[in-house]
Amino acid sequence: MANETGGPAPGARRRMPHARRREQLLRVALGEFGRRGYHLTQMEHVAGTAQVSKALLYQHFASKEDLFAEVTESIVTDLTGRLNASVLAQQDSMEGIRAMVRVLFDYATAEPDAWTLVIRHLDKPEVGLELRELRERLGTAFADLLLRRRRADPALSPAALAANERRVRLLVPLMYGSMLSMVSWWLEHPETPRDRAEQMAVEFIWLGLDRLRSGERLPAPESTR
Repeated sequence: MANETGGPAPGARRRMPHARRREQLLRVALGEFGRRGYHLTQMEHVAGTAQVSKALLYQHFASKEDLFAEVTESIVTDLTGRLNASVLAQQDSMEGIRAMVRVLFDYATAEPDAWTLVIRHLDKPEVGLELRELRERLGTAFADLLLRRRRADPALSPAALAANERRVRLLVPLMYGSMLSMVSWWLEHPETPRDRAEQMAVEFIWLGLDRLRSGERLPAPESTR
């Protein structure tokens, strides 16, 4: 209903522009997926929190799968962009690891809902290709950093380099998994200084790998000898 001047009547709800409404729905969905997880989140949860009808929500997103895909695609684009800008600028492998750790701490602090969603779903590839892609990108970035110095060593034979690459590929999931866990632990224990938590993560990754690179191994269990 319009007033005498032709504008909306006092108290009337204005229709939100399509782009702004879509942005709002994605933001609300991010919080719902992060808090409940993909499988427990329903479209009515998103609609209820956004204070819109399910019919309006379905005008923007054909299904929960489509909605989750758009949310996660946005996260992957944002996070990998930050990692590329920071990590690829580093020439030294250890500084690259330090930059990666810093970016993840920054992201978890600035985007807690997105971080929660990643942690809940990164190892559940059945919920979407986007997070599987993020996992692959993290693994590739980690491996490239750890192998950078070895690849530049002219004394290393092709066979030795190939063996080293195989070893690193096996270690990468353990390393980035421990780093993500460290960031999440710090979020739950904010009394711990962030710089101390970052340094611990870098030392765990770098020094642990360095001992493996030097050839140190634990004795095999009796059952495997």
